[in-house]
Amino acid sequence: MKLPKILAEKKPEIVARWFYLVVNTYPADTAKFLIQENDPFANPVGQALREGLEGLYEGWLKGASEKELYPYMDRIVRIRAVQDFSPGEAIGFVLLLKEALRQELKPEIGEGRVSWEDLEFTYSLVDRLLLLAFDVYTRCREELHEIRVKEIKNQVQKLWERVNKGTY
Repeated sequence: MKLPKILAEKKPEIVARWFYLVVNTYPADTAKFLIQENDPFANPVGQALREGLEGLYEGWLKGASEKELYPYMDRIVRIRAVQDFSPGEAIGFVLLLKEALRQELKPEIGEGRVSWEDLEFTYSLVDRLLLLAFDVYTRCREELHEIRVKEIKNQVQKLWERVNKGTY
């Protein structure tokens, strides 16, 4: 059986494992909540992670373009960009797909149905997802900085208006 077929057949297990690995980058209480709470209104972050990871994996399997993958990547990275993560941690979730693949394909690797060469090629495709995550993260941070600058300008403008009216 060829690797793409195995990856498609094992999609639910691989995506679930990836979700679990990503969620465990959060503090323990948060991770527990993200895993256990399935109501999308009570747990919008968990829902966004689930949908984003599944969409990324599905698109990645099909060889989707960056443009097609962007909305899924944006959903995840946008959340992580405003949370208490370093830039590396914010986009590092992509590399956890390698670990999910390694864990879920262990039997196939052991049986020789998946070669290390195939796995290394697959990992190189994951690395391309990481580059997309970096681009998305950079755009998100630029947007945040633009919002902050605009907010400061508005505050300064209001202060000048009060100074000019003599009501400071």
